[in-house]
Amino acid sequence: MLIEGCLRKDPFAFDHFYRKYAGKMFAVCLRFAGNTMEAEDLLQEGFIRVFENLPFFRREGSLEGWVRRTFVTTAINHYKRQLKFRNEVELEDDLMIQAQQTDPLSKLSVHELMEMIRRLPLGYRTVFVLFAIEGYTHREISSMLGISENTSKSQLSRARISLQKILLRVRN
Repeated sequence: MLIEGCLRKDPFAFDHFYRKYAGKMFAVCLRFAGNTMEAEDLLQEGFIRVFENLPFFRREGSLEGWVRRTFVTTAINHYKRQLKFRNEVELEDDLMIQAQQTDPLSKLSVHELMEMIRRLPLGYRTVFVLFAIEGYTHREISSMLGISENTSKSQLSRARISLQKILLRVRN
């Protein structure tokens, strides 16, 4: 019934649809984005794409899964556009999390971890999120991003090394 309401362009159905999925999809956007403002832009763009493509939803799987896939594709397309304007850069030397606990790694919050991931260079971050968080294989990532499987593996390896360096800084 919710899908039919959106297809009829019922504003109440659109509002209900948005409220139902916005929180989960914002979390997906945050994983790919470099900051909250970029995640908000991805959220808006993702919902535009969902509503434009809703007539093509075949109802063969879950609606939430289809919505999530649309948001991941939106984030990947955003990544590809960003590559045209950015060069890969190394992490800044001053990138550290100021830890005040005696054992900062055991007290690391999800928010702090996501902030570390957000600070990775765009290519590292995108491959890391797709592989480690979203669960895609290197073959799938290479196809989505238009890169070789070896490039995907290399970007993941570099992302892990960068995150390890950050964690070592937190430990000290």
